[in-house]
Amino acid sequence: MNWYGIRAIYKFEMARTWRTLMQSIASPVLSTALYFIVFGAAIGSRMGEIDGISYGAFIIPGLIMLSLLSESISNASFGIFFPKFSGTIYEVLSAPVSAFEIVAGYVGAAATKSILIGALILITARFFVDYQIMHPFWMLGFLVLTAVTFSMFGFVIGIWADDFQKLQIIPLMVIAPLTFLGGAFYSIDMLPEPWRTITLFNPVVYLISGFRWAFYGVADVNVGVSLGMTLLFLLLCMTAVWWIFRTGYRIKT
Repeated sequence: MNWYGIRAIYKFEMARTWRTLMQSIASPVLSTALYFIVFGAAIGSRMGEIDGISYGAFIIPGLIMLSLLSESISNASFGIFFPKFSGTIYEVLSAPVSAFEIVAGYVGAAATKSILIGALILITARFFVDYQIMHPFWMLGFLVLTAVTFSMFGFVIGIWADDFQKLQIIPLMVIAPLTFLGGAFYSIDMLPEPWRTITLFNPVVYLISGFRWAFYGVADVNVGVSLGMTLLFLLLCMTAVWWIFRTGYRIKT
């Protein structure tokens, strides 16, 4: 294992984050804070409880997951796309690092940024609403697992995209709608049939449900199913990355 190579890629990607601190860290945290102000403090104070939880506290896991998914995909996709765009990808490919080590460096850095943002959002939420974390170990586990999974998914998108516009297609037109419709702001048990059953085909439902269970002990679906779906998606992303390096799909273009 070439730990020097992994560390070099990781440090380079993290250095880019510190150079663009306002855009990379402050912007998503501030955007989520606005959700807390509007939905948590203003609207939430006028709404009833959901599953015995105040509305402002209920939406915290959903808002963290919303930022976590978008930032993980964005950071990882741009991290691998820019070397392709600038031509420096050849320096990475000619270095004595394996495909696994390249993925570990880029995905590890993207996941670290996303986890940092998630932690900052969690701290920011304390200024607006009161909440508790019943299962901190599982909360951290879901946070890390989701960040790694969607950072790997973003890596796949960065390989697939051949221009900057394509980097935004899936995050904006697929992931964001699925998150908003996946129970980020409501419990899917509030939906009438057949919409509740249809919603269960949304994979983001299982991510948000499992994450919310770690906070309050309540979930729309069984926590074991949520964990299984997350691991399944991670396996699919790992398979896609393996296929990309096996075939060389768009790595050098």
